[in-house]
Amino acid sequence: MSGQNNYLGMVISYLMNESEMGYRGSKSEIYTQSPNQISVKEQRVDGSCFGISPKLRCILMGFERNYQINNPSNQFKKYFSTVHSVQNVQLNPFWITGFVDAEGSFTVVFDKSKKRTLGWRIQPRFQIGLHVRDLALLLKIQKFFGGIGIVNKSGNMAFYSVYDVKNLLQTIIPHFIKYPLLTQKGADFILFKKIVELMNNNVHLTIEGIHQIINIKAAMNLGLSELLRSEFKDFKPVERPLIQTETIPEPYWVTGFVDGEGTFDIKIYSSKTNVGFAVQLRFRIPQHERLIELLIKYFGSGSAEKHTKHPAVTLVINKFATVTDKIIPFFESYPLEGVKKNDYLDWCKVARLMSSKAHLTQEGLNLIRTIKSGMNTGRKK
Repeated sequence: MSGQNNYLGMVISYLMNESEMGYRGSKSEIYTQSPNQISVKEQRVDGSCFGISPKLRCILMGFERNYQINNPSNQFKKYFSTVHSVQNVQLNPFWITGFVDAEGSFTVVFDKSKKRTLGWRIQPRFQIGLHVRDLALLLKIQKFFGGIGIVNKSGNMAFYSVYDVKNLLQTIIPHFIKYPLLTQKGADFILFKKIVELMNNNVHLTIEGIHQIINIKAAMNLGLSELLRSEFKDFKPVERPLIQTETIPEPYWVTGFVDGEGTFDIKIYSSKTNVGFAVQLRFRIPQHERLIELLIKYFGSGSAEKHTKHPAVTLVINKFATVTDKIIPFFESYPLEGVKKNDYLDWCKVARLMSSKAHLTQEGLNLIRTIKSGMNTGRKK
């Protein structure tokens, strides 16, 4: 075990034996409470992606809790060769939780059915929906959960879904008890868990049980549909749990969350430079204010941009020194898993061009514009 560094900030806690804590990574993985303090078993040095054939050498270090990355290598540079090409590597469980915090949902679907004694078919659903480009990632998530559930496509979207009560109780729910959600989605999970447990005890087969489930569902997600409100006029929503996260427990949660919610983009704007334009790299994450404050503290940099129409704010990191000294090294140690890594890699290309001052030339600026045009919504595949 790597020590007690998990979940201390959660209002809702789960008690378990130390032996039940589960996966903590391979011996060569890196753990950190912040990007400035990293404990390692294997450390990468003498590597750079400045070149046609980047190479990387490793030295093994003793596992120290707060070991600082300070190898005396005169070839050590800010950038690494960001290629996460090992497709069979097991997803980190904290990555799963971070990604679900961003892209997953816990819902309970009510459908009218003449085949049911009480006229209703009730289906609990854990689901992740992504653009079809990330189909391979959904299959990888399904594999992480032992192959349960189904992966299907609908138009340009792909979905990983688990409906079966047994699979939810034995696999999905235990995961999120061990590795709790940090956003308010954790409240939906807690209510979802109650409904699944009721259904496992066949409570949903009674009219009283259906009303009990309706009252729980009313406190989840967006509440009840107009149909359910008209059918169950006397519903009384249960109290919705409040998730108060005080710390980010693991870096892989951050990577998973960024795989879902984060963006790596490039801003080109008019300036008084010789080429008439300046280039800015931006790393952004939208989320509720409290979590953004924790992310700013975690990275030791950034600002929170508030929105006028909804309570969410956006973490913005755009200082070039922070990008090269903290953000890029962080995602080298904890790589992205989805297609967003392609945007990140292009972002790193621009960082290298800027580091060599290429953005101050017309040729370099044109190249950056070309890279920018193929990122994010401009990406074809």
